[in-house]
Amino acid sequence: MTFESSFCSSPWFHMRVNNVGDYEYCRWANFEHRDTNINIKDCSPQQYFQQHMTPIRQQMLNGAAVPGCKECAQMEQHGKVSGRQRQLLKIGVRTEQFAKTLASSPWVSEFANNTNGQTQQLPQDWQIDLGNYCNSACVMCSPRSSSKIATEFFKLGLVDSLPVPPWCNDPALVDQFVDALIKSPHIQYLHFLGGETLITPAFRYILLALVDSGLSQTLTIGFTTNLTVWDQDIIELLKHFAGVHLGMSVECFHSVNDYVRWPSQLEQVKSIVARWLDIAHSTPGWLVQIRTTPTVLTISELLSVYDFAWQHSTAVESCNFISNPVHLKPSVLPAVYRDKIIKEMKCWLEQHPAAGDTVTNIRNPGVVQEQITQDLQSYINYLETAPDESNQLPKLVEYLKLLENSRGNSILTYLPEYEELFRTAGY
Repeated sequence: MTFESSFCSSPWFHMRVNNVGDYEYCRWANFEHRDTNINIKDCSPQQYFQQHMTPIRQQMLNGAAVPGCKECAQMEQHGKVSGRQRQLLKIGVRTEQFAKTLASSPWVSEFANNTNGQTQQLPQDWQIDLGNYCNSACVMCSPRSSSKIATEFFKLGLVDSLPVPPWCNDPALVDQFVDALIKSPHIQYLHFLGGETLITPAFRYILLALVDSGLSQTLTIGFTTNLTVWDQDIIELLKHFAGVHLGMSVECFHSVNDYVRWPSQLEQVKSIVARWLDIAHSTPGWLVQIRTTPTVLTISELLSVYDFAWQHSTAVESCNFISNPVHLKPSVLPAVYRDKIIKEMKCWLEQHPAAGDTVTNIRNPGVVQEQITQDLQSYINYLETAPDESNQLPKLVEYLKLLENSRGNSILTYLPEYEELFRTAGY
């Protein structure tokens, strides 16, 4: 692996605090094999960023592959714009012109003068996870991200215990964290995740504190919502910020969305999407994207997302290729089903031509069509090359039947064309 293919600028300006308050060096990184947890209760953001992240920066400078970065490597393999590429764009570096653009980046001296991975910088870009308080129980979600599915899983015996309370339930910790944000120079971007952010009390509290401090005047807020709730008071708070990046979570504009993002209702989702789009189009500094996590259950209807996005000039941000649970990966579909989907996707691309850069900037509204087609192409590449994992079909059916016994629905109501496939697997 070369330096150009492994180096990422993110650890010099970005970090994350997850739902339980553990720090992580990246919002995209895979932490399955992490050995230690360093928590906000015991360590300040400055200490974690400047001391504990030094080895990661050192590995990056040495051109070594960081195990947690495999999600970005997979995205790039299939032609999806990765988190690494997005973070490099923020410092003016393009992977297709790496050496030239790195040499002209305003950050190049930071890398050259601190070859041991140390830095005096503080985070300018955060992902802040606010716990699992959520009113939805998406089939691909987990207890750590949804209180509703946590309760359901516990009742069904899929987990032995409920997740620990989130760090942001402690007002003192939230106050300390906000104070650290306010005192950080050059801070630019905060992205919030839940649970469902709009019903999480800490989201409103932090926004209000940032407005009261005046930091909102130069700060961009990002967050994701599941399109089942509306809170006008929070919207009024958001209007105080220099920018807002809104992720609207929807899997497809087909009724199977109701099954996958249970218990949402597609008509309500469409109505709330329209309200967000109206605000974004009339408010300077607002940017919206559709956030989707294609699975074996929704990949056949994914074109409905790209159709909607194309018609409304809205980017599609499918953050990565789902890797867990394995039985929900699109690669669980046998080749005959995949081939049909690939053919439909290629036909759609032929009807929606858009030539653009190799790496399009999802935050640039001027290249939305290029971004949409590039994202769709990445799923064609994935479906054409991902290993056949149809051996997971019995596990998928077992999982769906267990949920359906709790929810009183049936996947065959939404995807009757898969009846033979699912029956063969034990449905």
